[in-house]
Amino acid sequence: MLRKDPLQIIPFSTYGTSTHVYLKGRALEDEDIDLNDKNWWSLVVNSWKRFETDEIRETPLNITIGESNIVPCKTDKEGYYLLDKSIKNLALPIDNEGWFHYEVSFDTGTIKREIQQNNKFKGQMLIPSQNAVFGVISDIDDTILQTGVASPLKWRVAVNTFLKTPQKRKALEGSSEFYAALHLGKTLTEANPIFYVSNSPWNLYRYLDVFLTQNQFPKGPVLLRDFRTPFDKTPKTELAHKYHEIYNILKTYPHLNFILIGDCGEKDAYIYRDVVRQFPNRIEAIYLRAVEHSKKMNRIANLFSDYREVPVQIVEKSKEAFTHAKKHGFIP
Repeated sequence: MLRKDPLQIIPFSTYGTSTHVYLKGRALEDEDIDLNDKNWWSLVVNSWKRFETDEIRETPLNITIGESNIVPCKTDKEGYYLLDKSIKNLALPIDNEGWFHYEVSFDTGTIKREIQQNNKFKGQMLIPSQNAVFGVISDIDDTILQTGVASPLKWRVAVNTFLKTPQKRKALEGSSEFYAALHLGKTLTEANPIFYVSNSPWNLYRYLDVFLTQNQFPKGPVLLRDFRTPFDKTPKTELAHKYHEIYNILKTYPHLNFILIGDCGEKDAYIYRDVVRQFPNRIEAIYLRAVEHSKKMNRIANLFSDYREVPVQIVEKSKEAFTHAKKHGFIP
């Protein structure tokens, strides 16, 4: 009981440019969370561990960019690190899909505890390919992952999140195939970037990463939010999480237009209409996945009944999205 858990760093997949790096992650004690839970009790225990985190606060780290460029940084009061830095004349190592790889480690001069992975934690940042024709910004819950966010009192969300492994979570019909087609684009060589933006907390990052990989969704930055408690005194962002992330993506890549994908269950439709107003001529289309909630479906249908700013498709079946995307030249 007195044994202290070893330390780990979880680098989040992020995005940037060849002249600006944006690297983010979190330093935590390793609670030995098993993503292949064998029974209901281990599911409950591991779900508890995801949210009852032991952060490594205000601790020096080193980020290695390339072979020898070492940049010091420090975790904050929640254990997060962030390197948001413009760079010059630095050849970033980038793979064929546009992913820049880096390494982050604890400054061992200040750490006396066991560190996992020999104190070498691999992170990735996406720099979209020059071949990209457009980008995609997508919600996760009830857009590609069946959660039940529109259910009364959100009870289905709790059941799905806490009592199912990521391997057993269902991707919505045809969604991974549609995203793969958008990623390849009309020429099949475009490598159009996919950004996954969700109101889920960072505590679920690894859980969602396993789900996306297991269901063969195109690799892309996964952008979540901080899990705030009623006593959390850390400053809030000026904009709500989804607005903040979407606005920042559009500003980071002013040469790219975007497709927005969400669902009819929560606030995606209203957020996306605001995005179209704030960034005229930057949004190619909006896709909204239908939900099993008649009042919300009627509300969204009325919201877009006379809407002409950008093409909008409410998707009951994925074949409708494929047909619409072909018609507008996004896919062959």
